[in-house]
Amino acid sequence: MTTRTRTAIAVSRPRGAALWLCALALAALLGGCSRQAPEQRLRDSLGQLQQAMESRDLEGLQAALAEDFVGPEGLDRKGARALAMISFRRYHDVGVNLGPAEIDIQGDRATVSFSAALTGGAGVLPDAAQLYEVRTGWRDSDGQWRMTSAEWTPRL
Repeated sequence: MTTRTRTAIAVSRPRGAALWLCALALAALLGGCSRQAPEQRLRDSLGQLQQAMESRDLEGLQAALAEDFVGPEGLDRKGARALAMISFRRYHDVGVNLGPAEIDIQGDRATVSFSAALTGGAGVLPDAAQLYEVRTGWRDSDGQWRMTSAEWTPRL
């Protein structure tokens, strides 16, 4: 009887170890698959920025901008926040509709171009609307894409 128990233990240890190794390998494979590709992470960051603008979230907007952000006419990160705050105070409802994005990723840098329709108002119909052609620069830092530059041209 003792022999059977020892044999069972001796057999079960390699099986148990093999099961653990298989489980660890599977977890590593699944963990590797769950990482998002740089382009998808960039699209997600752009979507979060859009959501921050529509929900009038100044902190979310600022979080999307790199510390060294530069916009038109020397607009910096603080200036972008101030510009957004003015718009949020002026318009109760802010709408941001983005067209298809053209993304060019070069290592940890990217350029994203798209059209954007911005609306603002306080009722069912917007009080103001403007279409822009937008070109933005982004940098991937610690797995998070942050906007480093932006330029826009009115199209209507």
